[in-house]
Order: sequence, then structure tokens, then C-alpha cells
Amino acid sequence: MKFSIKTFAFFLFSVTGAMAQVKQQAIPRVDAMPDLPSPLQIIDYKKMSQNFDKTVYDFNATGKFWPMVWIDSSKKNFAQNVVGLYTAVADVRQGVNNKGMFHEALATMGATLGASLVGIDKSKQQYNYVGMLKNYFNKETGWNIMMNNTCPEVALLGGGYGRDWWYDVYPNVLFYAICDKYPEEPGFTAIAKSIAEKFYAADSILNGNYEWSYFDYGKMTPMKNQICAQPDVAAGHAWVLYAAYKKFGDAKYLKGAISALNALQSQSHNPTYEVLMPFGAYLAARINAEQEKNYDLNKLLHWSFDGTAICREGWGVLVGKWNDIDISGIVGSTVDHGGYGFLMNTYDAAWPLVPMVRYDQSYATAIGKWMLNAANAARFFYPQYMPDDHETIPQLAAVTKGVIGYEGIIKTSSHKGNENLKGPVAQGDGPLWVPGKNPDESQFSVYGSGHVGIFGSIIRNTNVNGILQLNLLATDFYHDKAYPSFLYYNPYTINKIIIVKPEPGKKIDLYNTVTGKFVARNISSTASIQLAPQNAAVIICVPANGKITYAGKKMLVNGIVVDYMFSKK
Repeated sequence: MKFSIKTFAFFLFSVTGAMAQVKQQAIPRVDAMPDLPSPLQIIDYKKMSQNFDKTVYDFNATGKFWPMVWIDSSKKNFAQNVVGLYTAVADVRQGVNNKGMFHEALATMGATLGASLVGIDKSKQQYNYVGMLKNYFNKETGWNIMMNNTCPEVALLGGGYGRDWWYDVYPNVLFYAICDKYPEEPGFTAIAKSIAEKFYAADSILNGNYEWSYFDYGKMTPMKNQICAQPDVAAGHAWVLYAAYKKFGDAKYLKGAISALNALQSQSHNPTYEVLMPFGAYLAARINAEQEKNYDLNKLLHWSFDGTAICREGWGVLVGKWNDIDISGIVGSTVDHGGYGFLMNTYDAAWPLVPMVRYDQSYATAIGKWMLNAANAARFFYPQYMPDDHETIPQLAAVTKGVIGYEGIIKTSSHKGNENLKGPVAQGDGPLWVPGKNPDESQFSVYGSGHVGIFGSIIRNTNVNGILQLNLLATDFYHDKAYPSFLYYNPYTINKIIIVKPEPGKKIDLYNTVTGKFVARNISSTASIQLAPQNAAVIICVPANGKITYAGKKMLVNGIVVDYMFSKK
């Protein structure tokens, strides 16, 4: 779907608040964000992702601390080499050090997924970077799941391998997403099946009790250590198992997904720890819609946003205007030094939360507003967009080549000597990982920057500055057949008109799931849609004059669900 700011002859269709069929639900944390953040600038995240890929995956790159990739020939788990990608610029644990074996799935899988989401085929570059990911499948240890490292020899260097539960689960979420983009990659189906079997068995053993620090998937037993319990890992188990159900059609995986989601919802306090809670919210909405369940989506969304986590104190979504710079929407600690948001966490939250609106459009306005804020604030992680006097090392920014951002944005710098910088301050924790050895440049986050393709696949600007087109299918992995679906949020206090132009040769009708009405018919050239002030629309582009049928709460066009919450009036 493309937009044009040229003048066309067009019909004008109105999407007004008065017509709203689906009452919009509030997320208090989002309510506290500005309707229109300032200073407002939405960068081209797709271009940033494409540039990251061609720049970082260049083995011949020159410059201090470059290249950012190397080949690990240790052949762990599979008789093949694997690419190593720096976690942070100049991280002394990596490259030729430690026999080249220390690299993290969060970085390599994140970069592979990000590039794939913006149309880059990572299986057909200089190397098959997709196939290389198999080395993270830890079969030599008997765990038989994807892990953050390829082997335990480097586990204690950092990254939580085998001892910090989310680090062991999230690579499998990443892998399943990549597997959906490359379903024919040799060996992937068997690995996906093994992961599903492990997670199903683990959930059965846990039997609703996820109050553990991690799970030993080799011995199949839950474990405790100095790390607090992470019951939100149930969201990761549930997401993977539902994806496995969609991929393999085995009803036991659906049973496992529901069991894990039940465990998550049963929590009496906010168990948010790192990145997984929003996946639980997404899955609750999807299972409610597809399986006619009744999970408390509001509870899971509030936990994802509101910063009331106990174990990971204050983890959630930040809200604030620090020295005239809006930072609302970024994800991380709401309390650490006044607030500390992280690049990877911000990108990755959009992955489940944006497509969630397909299954429950009652949160369209809230998610649209949050994404506008997040898309605006995320540019400040990159040194070329953050004012120099709000950075710890602006003089070293050239090493990023314009594609690598700082790891985080904090209100008051936690770095000695930078405490007096005006917030927000762009900085990173890299120097703390190997004190005295990791240089200042390790504040620049390669691992987080690689996930930019998530934003790059979802976000497009429209003809109205500040009104975004959010692609609801881009990260809705293993979804059933669907028509192009987009979320628009009008942050202004007056009506605004967005221009929609279908793909050449297509004639479409435009249906808004928020109002439950068609807002345009037989569009072959251009349509204009009027958005009411501070309202959202979820526009589905369906074949013109398609056959409409109903099944329970679902409205279908030509047998494909268009609206999961349709209500005849």
C-alpha cells in the first residue's frame, strides 16, 4: 500500500469517533504520553535496516574496530562455520578472542530477522546466514533448544546462557520467527519440532508454576539461583507453542500454549522481566479471537507498560519530557537513574504489540499513540539524531557509520564523569561488562541496532506528518490468510485526511474494524480517508465486491477473516 501527496480526484470518506463500533480501551501509561511528541521526526527505519545489513555484514569493512563480523570455525553442534557478530562495538570478549566462540543469538538472530523483515534474503548473501543459525541449537549439551551461545565454554563471559531464563527462551522466539520467513531452510523443521517438544514437556512439568530462575532443558527440571524468578517466561513458552501449533497442526501444542498462558495470567503481581510480557498480551488477544477464549488482555497490557514489575523493578515503558525532548515510548527501566530505556527492547516490543490490534481493535488508539511516540523517540538512540550535549561519547560517533546506536537512553547518566550531562543521555553499558578493558566505544550497541528491521517493516510515513501507517501483518508470524491490514492514529486535535493508493491493477474495498464499516468501495486509483481527532482506524484492504459471510463474532470476505470482533447493529 502506497501513499501520495500529489493532487488526485478522489472520494472523501470519513472515519469519525461518533461511528465507533468498538469502544477504545485505555492504557494509562500511554494516556500519559503526548498525543504529538516533540521535536517530531520519524526517520526511515527501513532504510536504516538496509544500511545496517550492508554495512555491518561487510567482512572487508575498514576503520577503527571494524569489521563487526567474523567467522567462528569451532563447528559447535553442526559441522559448519557460523558468523559471529559483535554485541557491542569493540567488545574485547569477541572477534578472535575466546577462540572466536563468543557471539550471541540475540545479535545474530536479531540482525537476521531484522534484515529479512525488510526484504533482504539472508540465505543468499556471501554466506547463508540463515542456515548458520543452526549452530545455536545446543544439541551437544542435550538441551536441544536454541540458546544465546553455541556452547557452555563461553557461557560465563556474559549473556545469561543456561542460568537466566529469558536468555534461554527468547532465542527460540527469534528462531521461530525466522523459521516462518524461511520455512524451506534445510534442518529448520526438525529443530522447530524439537523446540516445541521441549517447551511442551517443560510446561507439563512446571504444571502452572513458573516461579523459577531458569529451567534445565537437558535434565528437564526447574532451577533456582541468585537470579529472581521469571514467571513471565510463560509468555515465551506460550508464543512458541502456539506458533508450533500453527506450523505443525498438532493440538497438543495448542494445549501447551493455553497452559502456559493460564500460568501467566494467574500471577498475582506484575512478573515482567525483560522482553516477553508483550508476547503474552499478543497471544492472549489472538487466542481470544481464534480460539474463543477470554484471557484478561487488559491485565497483560498494563503489566507490559506500567512499570510496576517487582523482580525487575520498574520495568516497562518510559514516559517523560526531559529538557524539552520527549522520550515517551521507549522500553526499559522506569526507575533506574530516573529512567533507562533500551534500543533492543523498544524495537522488540513493537513486534507483538502492533499485530495484536488485528485481533483486538479496542486497543487501536492506545497502540497507535504509543507507536508514534516510540518511533519518534527511538531515533535518539543514534548519535546523528541526539544532540551532542546529550551523549556520553559524541566525539566517537564516527565509528558507528550511521547505523549503530547507543545501547540506551537514560535520564541521569550512570557513567562516572557524565553525571552532569543534561537528560536524556544516550549511553551504553558495554564498558561495565569487562571493566577496564572494554573501551568507551562499546557503549554503541550492535546487538540492539540489528533489530531495527522490526520498526523498518512496520512503520511508514503517510502524506500527513505525524500520522503513521503501521503494518499489522509484518510481524504477525504464522498468521492465517489475511488481507493487507494497517493501523492509523491521528494525534491532532482536528480532522486529518490520509491518502490511500492501492497496488497497481488491484481494485479494493476499505473496511475499518474500529467502526465495523466499509469506508471506501471499488478503489482502483486513490481514496482519501478522514481521521477524527485523536482517533485510530484499522483499515483492511479487501477485494472489491467480495462475498461477505459471518461465523460467530468473525466477519469474513471471500472466506478470509477481516474482523474478529464484528457486531451487527
